[in-house]
Amino acid sequence: MPEQSVQAVRRRSAYERFVRPVLYRLGKGDAEVAHEQTLKALRLLGQIPGAPRAGTRLFGGASGRTVFGVRFPSPVGLAAGMDKNGVALRAWPAVGFGFVEVGTVTAHPQPGNEKPRLFRLVEHEAVINRMGFNNLGSAALADRLAAYGELGYPLGISIGKSKITPLEEAVEDYVTSLRRLYRYGDYFAVNVSSPNTPGLRELQDAAHLRDLLNALHTEAASLSVGGLAPKPILVKIAPDLTTSAIDELLQVCTDVGVAGIIATNTTIGRPGVTGHPLAGETGGLSGRPLAEISAKVVAHIHAETGGALPMIGVGGILEPSDATRLFDAGASLVQVYSGLIYRGPGLIRQLNRSLP
Repeated sequence: MPEQSVQAVRRRSAYERFVRPVLYRLGKGDAEVAHEQTLKALRLLGQIPGAPRAGTRLFGGASGRTVFGVRFPSPVGLAAGMDKNGVALRAWPAVGFGFVEVGTVTAHPQPGNEKPRLFRLVEHEAVINRMGFNNLGSAALADRLAAYGELGYPLGISIGKSKITPLEEAVEDYVTSLRRLYRYGDYFAVNVSSPNTPGLRELQDAAHLRDLLNALHTEAASLSVGGLAPKPILVKIAPDLTTSAIDELLQVCTDVGVAGIIATNTTIGRPGVTGHPLAGETGGLSGRPLAEISAKVVAHIHAETGGALPMIGVGGILEPSDATRLFDAGASLVQVYSGLIYRGPGLIRQLNRSLP
């Protein structure tokens, strides 16, 4: 929906009127510069005594729930990609999030793809990114999480394949990150669906996925025997899979004993943004155009599994009704990223207060 149409049916927030225009001018309009500056500000916020607790009172309100054995104070979480290296983890409760997913992190540090690689399609409240898993590596993240100590909320950790690692060695790459980070995460998301790492989506194929998940579960069992509590392992899937491919993936997940599904990642399609000057940029599309697609995938998975496989719904949440649609489709939890860019922290407050 064009921005003008959106504004015609609702009142713009203070964030949209005053803060967002400033952020959009940073770095001469470079979206990644705004992202980096926002993280710096949030990191400082997290260092202010009492700020996270005060923010929780301001933006919170949703009742908690237990999903795949983890207690979530709110079902509204921050999606992976916003705070890849976990630099602002003390601040996110101040925004109202009930849980946070860091990453996607890889076994090897990597700079990601060439810049520019993050684009705002403002008229459509959409984002295209081709970041390429830019992160400091799982060893660095483990050190940072050790320094934090107890966070006070559930932490998810998204793990992916390093770009320099051949596909045939991907399993060990994922296992290495899981081993390094296992004691720090409350759940782990296996990202096999980003469109920005060459060959990664091949890991969604049944044979590859079965080998990967079996190896991760074997490593998790070994670590649990060593004294660490068992941790849920989830799989994050693409919205571009055919129905039959989703069903094959679900069969593998059920056979292996995956704890849940995250639906969905960004899409390589360009629904609703055709003709926009940036629509031709390579990368995954997120934001409002993804809302309907993600809801359909969540509904299909819920129907196919009879509701037996918990889901985190993500994609296109810019209004409370978007979150409600994902919950009604079968999601147990939801995550936000692009919506935070366009609507600011007020969106998280609205989501929390609109949920039962």
